Amino acid sequence: MTARTVLADVLLGLAVLVVLGSSLGVLLMRDVYNKLHYVTPAAVVAPVLAGLAVLAQSGFDVNTGQTWLTLVFLIGAAPFLSHATIRAIKIRQDGDWRDGDSRDGR
Repeated sequence: MTARTVLADVLLGLAVLVVLGSSLGVLLMRDVYNKLHYVTPAAVVAPVLAGLAVLAQSGFDVNTGQTWLTLVFLIGAAPFLSHATIRAIKIRQDGDWRDGDSRDGR
């Protein structure tokens, strides 16, 4: 077992812990808006740790480049997906995503 393999295993283990912690936060929070905060580490931090594990195991090669290109898109899309999710929740609860004052034209 090489140091690269051990480092990759440790990084993957950390990614699993992040996902488990996020899952626990989603399970325990009562408000849907608070639950959404716990999705972010699983959607951003865990994939970065997995990407670092690929880098540690494979070094700089085609697989690592593809992994990091995918991570760039994942991390770039995360804020937009969170915003769209919050907007969908707000529309489902109130029928509109805007505040009450802006619906009547004021």
